[in-house]
Amino acid sequence: MTVDVKDPPRPAPLPPPPAPGFAAGYVPRTANADEMVEADGSLRPHWRMFVSMLDDMGRAEVTRRWEQARRIIRENGITHNVYGDPNGLDRPWNLDLIPLLMPADQWRTVGQGLTQRARLLDRLLADLYGPAESIALGLLPPELVYANTGYLRPCHGIRPPKDRWLHLYAADIIRASNGQFMVLSDRTQVPSGAGYTLENRIVLSRTLPTAFRQCNVQRLAAFFMTLRQTLVNLAPANRENPRVVLLTPGPYNETYFEHAYLARYLGYTLVQGNDLTVRDGKVFLKTLSGLQRVDVIFRRVDDDYCDPLELFGGSFLGVPGLIEAVREGTVAVANALGSGVLQAPAILSFLPQLCRHFLGEELLMPSVQTWWCGDPNSLSYVLDNLSRLVVKPAYPTRGSDPEFGTEMTRDRLAQLASRIRAHPDRYVAQEQIETHNAPVLLSDQGSGPHVQSRRFVVRSYLVADGNGYDVMPGGLTRVTGSTDTLIVSLQQGGGSKDTWILSDGPVGDLTLLASASQPVELSRGGGDLPSRVADDLYWLGRYVQRAESYVRLTRAIFGRLTDPSVIESPTTIEALVHALLGRSKLGVGGKPDPSSNRRRQGAPTDRELVGEVFNAADRAGLRATIRHVHALARVLRDRISADAWRILQTIERDVADFNVNVDDDQVPTVLELLNKLMSGFLAFGGVAAESMTRGQSWRFLDMGARLERAGAIARLVNLMLVEADPAEESSLLDAVLEVADCSLTYRRRYLTQLEMPAVVDLLLADETNPRAVAFQVAAIEEHLRALPHAAAHPRQNPDLQAAMRLRGLIGLADIQSACDLNASTRPGLEKLLKDATEQLGAIADAVSQNYFSHATVSRRLIGPGEDRVG
Repeated sequence: MTVDVKDPPRPAPLPPPPAPGFAAGYVPRTANADEMVEADGSLRPHWRMFVSMLDDMGRAEVTRRWEQARRIIRENGITHNVYGDPNGLDRPWNLDLIPLLMPADQWRTVGQGLTQRARLLDRLLADLYGPAESIALGLLPPELVYANTGYLRPCHGIRPPKDRWLHLYAADIIRASNGQFMVLSDRTQVPSGAGYTLENRIVLSRTLPTAFRQCNVQRLAAFFMTLRQTLVNLAPANRENPRVVLLTPGPYNETYFEHAYLARYLGYTLVQGNDLTVRDGKVFLKTLSGLQRVDVIFRRVDDDYCDPLELFGGSFLGVPGLIEAVREGTVAVANALGSGVLQAPAILSFLPQLCRHFLGEELLMPSVQTWWCGDPNSLSYVLDNLSRLVVKPAYPTRGSDPEFGTEMTRDRLAQLASRIRAHPDRYVAQEQIETHNAPVLLSDQGSGPHVQSRRFVVRSYLVADGNGYDVMPGGLTRVTGSTDTLIVSLQQGGGSKDTWILSDGPVGDLTLLASASQPVELSRGGGDLPSRVADDLYWLGRYVQRAESYVRLTRAIFGRLTDPSVIESPTTIEALVHALLGRSKLGVGGKPDPSSNRRRQGAPTDRELVGEVFNAADRAGLRATIRHVHALARVLRDRISADAWRILQTIERDVADFNVNVDDDQVPTVLELLNKLMSGFLAFGGVAAESMTRGQSWRFLDMGARLERAGAIARLVNLMLVEADPAEESSLLDAVLEVADCSLTYRRRYLTQLEMPAVVDLLLADETNPRAVAFQVAAIEEHLRALPHAAAHPRQNPDLQAAMRLRGLIGLADIQSACDLNASTRPGLEKLLKDATEQLGAIADAVSQNYFSHATVSRRLIGPGEDRVG
């Protein structure tokens, strides 16, 4: 989202306006070209109430509200990604506390111009992919179509449902210094930002609720209700209850948060390209119970990436065969494939004559003056005036910034002119417009909040409704990152504003409710779960449980480092450290070197251990595991609750912010963090257990956690007890019970006596103990029996068979004999644990093969040092 607007050299600033409070001292960048103040410095009428309410709050309260807004943004995980920036993933959304205010009468004028423009562009798309009158009559040069990479030849001759090409349209608009609104660019392919607009509104209406109500701000819900109904009406079949999906490029797209948010808000399934498949000319969603027909695709994937068979062959984001299905009329795509051709800036200069031809009307809202250099007269003008124009590619080009003639030296201007002469059809030039500016709330250290004038651009949205278009009563306003920045771009440090269209009277409440035209059949199912989503939920459960097990083990180690009795039993700490690092032996003969006894003062051992635990490069470490958790949570934004997301966000932030340079006497700081992380894991488990319906999503999340917990307990017992020295047995058993969170259960059952068979039985074979391996296996078996494949063929499923074998293996095991000591080891216990681990691996393999059809590599019960595959 990059906008190139630059003002010419501005005159001397006006004196501070006489307005009180926050407006006092406000200096517009350009005289008589500011949204908040008049030329004489007084407040514009529609700003007076809002500014007055800010003044009544006072600076301290405004600062508190501002922090509250930032906290809401952080807790809700409102983010955007910056391409090419290693720190660009999940960058917090930048929302200004001061909205852009606009009277209803002004917005009606804007709406009329944009509605006409949307109708024109829709007609033009139908013409370009049909009879091409505009080209035949010389209204549009053929080079701007056929040399345009946005023109999709495979889509020629396709007629979309209801002959409507443009379902969601957006325009970037500015206001010139004379007050006239102008279109800077058209967004016809996959207009982004509508979800951020809605999120901006939610945050600001919660932060400034009284001002929002008293200013009579028009609501946005009706716009999204129309959008949802428009998409439903596109369905070529199954019209009563069509399946609509939102197609996203994936979590690394710059606006992925918006995709997940809109999918949740509109009630659609969020899918990626590999979630869909084309069979017999129809599009299907791959789910656990089979293929489910898709009727409408609301896409956020660019045109040329949508079908690797007929478009860009290197795309992994699209659906092979999608154009075939569109051609057959079995699926509707919004916006229609090929609509990106009209985003070419060069087309702007031809819109007035196209409007007269197709609509018989004059263009109501002009574009910024644009010259296409492929026209000889325009080329001559551009070369003569290059030093005061803005030059950009004639066709949409990714990653290409505009070039400002006013900023160039004589040599650079000459080089640019040479490039234009060599390929004039590839360039356009636009006039630099002196634009209106808007107030932005800033905070300098020590000075508190103050207001500064910044350039801004509004992205306005329209949705098809019947034969016309409805205009969103608002939009995504973007502001520059500084007063001297020439480009309005979120990617380059800019910010956003909520856009308040002020109604002439009171505004009624409206929410996004389901259409009441037809009653919805009652259902207690959650819909069929896409196999990729099931895979992600399964691995989220595993990684969360893996991180929890890691923290429990680490906490037991550091807890003992602060215990004065540790010096008497160094074996226990060494055993715990070896278990943490994944080693299979306690040491030579099972006994540690006496010289390795820990000293809590002056020795670097504790500091080294902290470094091991929080080593970012360790694939088996805590940081790497939490990164996996965070990555999966991002992908599942539309599947997990806001509370669950906030919990996982807090966990990730706490680990990322922790300073690894901890001195020996700061071990309690590590313990404090570990306790906080443990509270987070328990909170996430509680949300999953108490808030998720017992459908397929919950089953795969819980099954992943159960598999991981069973494996962790089995490894813990193997590493700590198989070769336990009888002299140290009591201390080791106590540590194992603590790590497994079974100390209280054991004490109630056996009082103070610690016996090896009793501990092993509690941790392995007790199906009433939620921490035991047997408990996990019983729960896994229950999940597997409830899944679609098991219900169809219960005796043919290797995952269910492996679970049943493992349950019998543990249930029939002679724990007493397995714990018998033979020399320095317990071979019976070692074999039992080895067999159990193999069966857990068999379950994991079979689950992967049966349900995650997109995975290319089967996986055993992988250890902490291995990554997820597929």
